[in-house]
Amino acid sequence: MTRHRIDQILSRHGYCSRGESRGWLKAGRVRIGDLIAGDPSEKVAISDLRIDGEPVDHPEGVLVMLHKPAGLVCSHDGREGPNIYSLLPERWLRRNPPVTSVGRLDKDTTGLLLVTDQGPLVQRWTSPRHKVVKRYEATVDRDLDPDLVPLFASGTLRLPDDPEPCLPATLTLTGDRTASLELVEGRFHQVRRMFACRGFRVVSLHRSRFGKLELGSLAAGEWTPIEAGAI
Repeated sequence: MTRHRIDQILSRHGYCSRGESRGWLKAGRVRIGDLIAGDPSEKVAISDLRIDGEPVDHPEGVLVMLHKPAGLVCSHDGREGPNIYSLLPERWLRRNPPVTSVGRLDKDTTGLLLVTDQGPLVQRWTSPRHKVVKRYEATVDRDLDPDLVPLFASGTLRLPDDPEPCLPATLTLTGDRTASLELVEGRFHQVRRMFACRGFRVVSLHRSRFGKLELGSLAAGEWTPIEAGAI
């Protein structure tokens, strides 16, 4: 069984810095089984460690599905306004590496967002070559043109300033001004720009699916842990 230094575990999982770990041990906040830990350099199995009486938080890495509400950005930069990380445990931002979103949803877009501290998962699920399907529910400002369906599916639609055309996407008209769009890319404001190419302004946008995941009954602002295989 792999063992790690206690101070490294505390730092890696966002509890405190390695320098602060000795104070945590002196305060009796860290135990190995039923015994109070005394040496921050001692190597232990993560599963044996208890911090404030609880097992180490997400020892194998964080991966959660979040229902993003409107009004929050996906940036870590506080200058851009309130962000999604305010909905998550503060400790996760002190993990090494800290949690980040898998792709982004703009401030006004709601729906399914994945958050993780596992870099390889971010790369895998944001790369178009892996063809992870994302589904969006859009409402536009005027009646939709049925000709959009074959256009979006053609793989010929070009966005302004993008040299390559969009990959084929599946558009389903669900009402006069509402539609469901499934695509495998994640270009900057792609859904809004695709509609804008034909003069439609998206007035509301919601992501309801990512890979095999759907939001279900998860309320706006809430999150739930998932397994990587669920995508």
